[in-house]
Amino acid sequence: QVQPVESGGGLVQPGGSLRLSCAASGGTFGGYAIGWFRQAPGNEREFVAVIRWSGGNKDVADSLKGRFTISKEIAKNTVYLQMNSLKPEDTAVYYCAVGRPIWGSRSQQSLYGAWGQGTQVTVSS
Repeated sequence: QVQPVESGGGLVQPGGSLRLSCAASGGTFGGYAIGWFRQAPGNEREFVAVIRWSGGNKDVADSLKGRFTISKEIAKNTVYLQMNSLKPEDTAVYYCAVGRPIWGSRSQQSLYGAWGQGTQVTVSS
């Protein structure tokens, strides 16, 4: 099964931007949905965004719309999470996951079978 590999995390000041990448290893993302989730210290892991590799379906958590966007680059077999106007509360480990959820259940973590190792995003001055 394809394995997602995240990159692009780091330290950024409040109000800054970061772009996370999720690349496919050991295969392609064809036929899958690729989701981003995050887990802050002491919190449960939560849904951030998702995109279907085939077709135009994509979504961002309501609380993040307007600041976060998800996109894909087919030639590079990579999904991106663009994060703008970052806030300290966006500090978390961000995970990329691959699965085949029905679109109505796209935020359910249990429907994603392959997870990356995570990349740390820290928003601090």
